[in-house]
Amino acid sequence: QLQLVESGGGLVQPGGSLRLACVASGFSLDSYAIGWYRQAPGKEREGVSCISSREGRTYHADSVKGRFTISGDNRNNTVYLQMNSLKPEDTSVYYCSIVRFCTRTGIERYSNIEVWGQGALVTVSS
Repeated sequence: QLQLVESGGGLVQPGGSLRLACVASGFSLDSYAIGWYRQAPGKEREGVSCISSREGRTYHADSVKGRFTISGDNRNNTVYLQMNSLKPEDTSVYYCSIVRFCTRTGIERYSNIEVWGQGALVTVSS
C-alpha cells in the first residue's frame, strides 16, 4: 500500500524557519516523484515544489524560490521541505503527494493515482 506521512508543521514567527518531512512507505523514492502542495482557507491548492530522485530533478514555484528547498533521503525514504524566511502568506496546510512528473517548470499529476499525506499546518504569525 502506497502511503505518505507528514510531520514538522507548527507556529513560527515571520522570518523564521521550519522543516517538513514526508515519509513514504510501500514504495521507494526511486519509483515515484514527490510533490509538496499547500492550500490556505478560501484559496486554491498550489504546487510549491517537487523532486524526482530517479531523474535528479527538483522544482520550486516562484512564490517560494530562494526560500524553500526540497530534498530527498532515499535511505530513509523521506522527502524534506526546508522553509526559510517564512512570511505570513506562507500560512497553509502543506501536503505531500505522489506525482507523475517533476519538471524544471512544474508538477504533473497522475490521472489515476491519488496518494496524499494527511497534511501539516504551518502558521506564520507574530
